[in-house]
Amino acid sequence: MTPEYWQRASSELARADPVMAGFVSRFSGASLVSRGDPFSTLARSIVGQQISVKAADSVWLRLTALLPVMAPAEVLACDNAMLRSCGLSTRKAEYLGDLARHFSCGRIHFDCWSSMSDAEIIAELTAVRGIGVWTAEMFLIFNQLRPDIFPLDDIGLQKAVALHYFQGQRPPRKRLADQGEFWRPWRSVATWYLWRSLDPVPVEY
Repeated sequence: MTPEYWQRASSELARADPVMAGFVSRFSGASLVSRGDPFSTLARSIVGQQISVKAADSVWLRLTALLPVMAPAEVLACDNAMLRSCGLSTRKAEYLGDLARHFSCGRIHFDCWSSMSDAEIIAELTAVRGIGVWTAEMFLIFNQLRPDIFPLDDIGLQKAVALHYFQGQRPPRKRLADQGEFWRPWRSVATWYLWRSLDPVPVEY
Protein backbone atom coordinates (compact mmCIF):
# COMPACT_ATOMS: atom_id res chain seq x y z
CA MET A 1 0.00 0.00 0.00
CA THR A 2 1.39 3.39 -1.05
CA PRO A 3 0.65 6.34 1.28
CA GLU A 4 -2.18 8.54 0.04
CA TYR A 5 -0.10 11.60 0.91
CA TRP A 6 2.93 10.60 -1.17
CA GLN A 7 2.39 12.75 -4.25
CA ARG A 8 1.53 15.84 -2.22
CA ALA A 9 4.48 15.34 0.12
CA SER A 10 6.91 14.82 -2.76
CA SER A 11 5.66 17.90 -4.58
CA GLU A 12 5.92 20.10 -1.49
CA LEU A 13 9.42 18.87 -0.68
CA ALA A 14 10.53 19.46 -4.26
CA ARG A 15 9.19 23.01 -4.29
CA ALA A 16 10.89 23.89 -1.01
CA ASP A 17 14.27 22.17 -1.47
CA PRO A 18 16.30 21.92 -4.71
CA VAL A 19 18.14 18.84 -3.44
CA MET A 20 14.85 17.10 -2.73
CA ALA A 21 13.58 18.20 -6.15
CA GLY A 22 16.41 16.22 -7.70
CA PHE A 23 15.54 13.13 -5.67
CA VAL A 24 11.83 13.39 -6.48
CA SER A 25 12.65 13.54 -10.19
CA ARG A 26 15.25 10.76 -10.00
CA PHE A 27 13.03 8.34 -8.09
CA SER A 28 9.74 9.20 -9.75
CA GLY A 29 7.38 6.23 -9.74
CA ALA A 30 8.82 4.69 -6.56
CA SER A 31 7.47 5.22 -3.07
CA LEU A 32 7.27 3.96 0.45
CA VAL A 33 5.12 0.81 0.63
CA SER A 34 3.60 -0.82 3.70
CA ARG A 35 3.90 -4.58 4.06
CA GLY A 36 2.85 -7.05 6.71
CA ASP A 37 0.70 -6.93 9.81
CA PRO A 38 2.02 -5.19 12.95
CA PHE A 39 2.93 -8.31 14.92
CA SER A 40 4.83 -10.10 12.14
CA THR A 41 6.60 -6.87 11.14
CA LEU A 42 7.83 -6.30 14.70
CA ALA A 43 8.75 -9.98 15.07
CA ARG A 44 10.84 -9.79 11.92
CA SER A 45 12.54 -6.64 13.20
CA ILE A 46 13.59 -8.51 16.34
CA VAL A 47 14.85 -11.47 14.29
CA GLY A 48 16.97 -9.17 12.11
CA GLN A 49 18.73 -7.25 14.87
CA GLN A 50 22.55 -7.25 14.71
CA ILE A 51 22.84 -9.91 12.00
CA SER A 52 23.18 -9.72 8.23
CA VAL A 53 20.17 -9.55 5.95
CA LYS A 54 21.03 -13.01 4.59
CA ALA A 55 21.24 -14.52 8.07
CA ALA A 56 18.01 -12.80 9.12
CA ASP A 57 16.20 -14.14 6.07
CA SER A 58 17.41 -17.66 6.85
CA VAL A 59 16.22 -17.50 10.46
CA TRP A 60 12.90 -15.98 9.43
CA LEU A 61 12.28 -18.75 6.89
CA ARG A 62 12.87 -21.40 9.56
CA LEU A 63 10.70 -19.54 12.04
CA THR A 64 7.79 -19.22 9.61
CA ALA A 65 8.14 -22.91 8.75
CA LEU A 66 7.69 -23.65 12.46
CA LEU A 67 4.92 -21.05 12.76
CA PRO A 68 3.05 -20.74 9.43
CA VAL A 69 0.70 -18.30 11.16
CA MET A 70 2.89 -15.64 12.77
CA ALA A 71 0.63 -14.54 15.60
CA PRO A 72 1.00 -13.98 19.36
CA ALA A 73 -0.85 -17.14 20.42
CA GLU A 74 1.29 -19.32 18.17
CA VAL A 75 4.52 -17.81 19.49
CA LEU A 76 3.38 -18.25 23.10
CA ALA A 77 2.58 -21.90 22.40
CA CYS A 78 6.28 -22.49 21.65
CA ASP A 79 8.91 -22.81 24.32
CA ASN A 80 12.23 -21.02 23.97
CA ALA A 81 14.00 -24.20 22.88
CA MET A 82 11.70 -24.50 19.87
CA LEU A 83 12.32 -20.86 18.94
CA ARG A 84 16.07 -21.29 19.37
CA SER A 85 15.97 -24.31 17.04
CA CYS A 86 15.13 -21.85 14.26
CA GLY A 87 18.39 -19.99 14.82
CA LEU A 88 17.23 -17.39 17.32
CA SER A 89 19.55 -16.53 20.18
CA THR A 90 18.27 -17.09 23.70
CA ARG A 91 17.80 -13.34 24.11
CA LYS A 92 15.88 -12.95 20.85
CA ALA A 93 13.62 -15.88 21.74
CA GLU A 94 12.85 -14.07 24.99
CA TYR A 95 12.21 -10.81 23.13
CA LEU A 96 9.82 -12.55 20.74
CA GLY A 97 7.94 -14.03 23.67
CA ASP A 98 7.71 -10.64 25.34
CA LEU A 99 6.34 -9.12 22.14
CA ALA A 100 3.71 -11.87 21.93
CA ARG A 101 2.69 -11.31 25.56
CA HIS A 102 2.32 -7.56 25.01
CA PHE A 103 0.00 -8.19 22.08
CA SER A 104 -2.00 -10.99 23.71
CA CYS A 105 -2.45 -9.10 27.00
CA GLY A 106 -3.64 -5.93 25.29
CA ARG A 107 -0.64 -3.81 26.23
CA ILE A 108 -0.15 -3.04 22.53
CA HIS A 109 -3.21 -1.02 21.51
CA PHE A 110 -2.94 -1.40 17.74
CA ASP A 111 -6.68 -0.84 17.33
CA CYS A 112 -6.19 2.64 18.78
CA TRP A 113 -3.04 3.63 16.91
CA SER A 114 -4.89 5.76 14.38
CA SER A 115 -5.83 8.15 17.19
CA MET A 116 -2.46 7.99 18.98
CA SER A 117 0.52 10.28 18.42
CA ASP A 118 3.86 9.05 17.10
CA ALA A 119 5.39 9.55 20.55
CA GLU A 120 2.63 7.54 22.24
CA ILE A 121 3.11 4.60 19.89
CA ILE A 122 6.89 4.72 20.29
CA ALA A 123 6.46 4.68 24.08
CA GLU A 124 4.14 1.68 23.81
CA LEU A 125 6.47 -0.26 21.52
CA THR A 126 9.67 0.46 23.44
CA ALA A 127 8.10 -1.06 26.54
CA VAL A 128 8.65 -4.39 24.77
CA ARG A 129 12.04 -5.97 25.45
CA GLY A 130 14.22 -5.80 22.38
CA ILE A 131 12.44 -2.87 20.73
CA GLY A 132 14.30 0.41 20.92
CA VAL A 133 13.45 3.83 19.59
CA TRP A 134 15.06 3.21 16.18
CA THR A 135 13.09 -0.01 15.65
CA ALA A 136 9.88 1.75 16.68
CA GLU A 137 10.61 4.60 14.28
CA MET A 138 11.26 2.18 11.40
CA PHE A 139 7.97 0.49 12.22
CA LEU A 140 6.10 3.80 12.13
CA ILE A 141 7.64 4.67 8.77
CA PHE A 142 7.41 1.32 7.01
CA ASN A 143 4.37 -0.33 8.56
CA GLN A 144 2.17 2.50 9.77
CA LEU A 145 3.23 4.93 7.02
CA ARG A 146 3.45 7.81 9.47
CA PRO A 147 4.48 10.86 7.40
CA ASP A 148 6.65 12.85 9.81
CA ILE A 149 9.16 10.51 11.47
CA PHE A 150 12.79 11.65 11.54
CA PRO A 151 15.07 8.88 12.89
CA LEU A 152 18.03 10.90 14.16
CA ASP A 153 20.02 7.79 15.12
CA ASP A 154 19.78 6.19 11.67
CA ILE A 155 23.25 5.90 10.12
CA GLY A 156 21.96 6.05 6.55
CA LEU A 157 20.08 9.27 7.22
CA GLN A 158 23.13 10.80 8.88
CA LYS A 159 25.36 9.85 5.93
CA ALA A 160 22.94 11.17 3.32
CA VAL A 161 22.38 14.50 5.08
CA ALA A 162 26.15 14.92 5.47
CA LEU A 163 26.72 14.16 1.79
CA HIS A 164 24.04 16.42 0.36
CA TYR A 165 23.84 19.28 2.85
CA PHE A 166 27.10 19.50 4.86
CA GLN A 167 29.90 18.89 2.33
CA GLY A 168 30.36 15.35 3.55
CA GLN A 169 30.78 16.28 7.21
CA ARG A 170 28.34 14.50 9.49
CA PRO A 171 26.45 17.20 11.43
CA PRO A 172 25.96 17.13 15.20
CA ARG A 173 22.65 15.72 16.36
CA LYS A 174 21.22 19.20 16.97
CA ARG A 175 22.13 20.37 13.46
CA LEU A 176 20.63 17.20 12.00
CA ALA A 177 17.41 17.81 13.94
CA ASP A 178 17.35 21.43 12.76
CA GLN A 179 17.81 20.30 9.16
CA GLY A 180 14.84 17.98 9.56
CA GLU A 181 12.65 20.90 10.56
CA PHE A 182 12.81 22.18 6.97
CA TRP A 183 11.00 19.03 5.84
CA ARG A 184 8.08 19.05 8.27
CA PRO A 185 5.41 17.67 8.04
CA TRP A 186 6.94 15.18 5.58
CA ARG A 187 10.13 14.09 7.32
CA SER A 188 9.45 10.38 6.70
CA VAL A 189 9.23 11.10 2.98
CA ALA A 190 12.40 13.21 3.02
CA THR A 191 14.16 10.41 4.92
CA TRP A 192 13.03 7.86 2.33
CA TYR A 193 14.43 9.97 -0.50
CA LEU A 194 17.70 10.46 1.37
CA TRP A 195 18.01 6.70 1.85
CA ARG A 196 17.37 6.20 -1.87
CA SER A 197 20.15 8.65 -2.69
CA LEU A 198 22.58 6.19 -1.09
CA ASP A 199 20.90 2.98 -2.27
CA PRO A 200 18.32 3.15 -5.07
CA VAL A 201 16.85 -0.23 -4.06
CA PRO A 202 14.27 0.30 -1.28
CA VAL A 203 14.77 -1.67 1.92
CA GLU A 204 11.75 -3.73 2.98
CA TYR A 205 10.76 -3.89 6.64
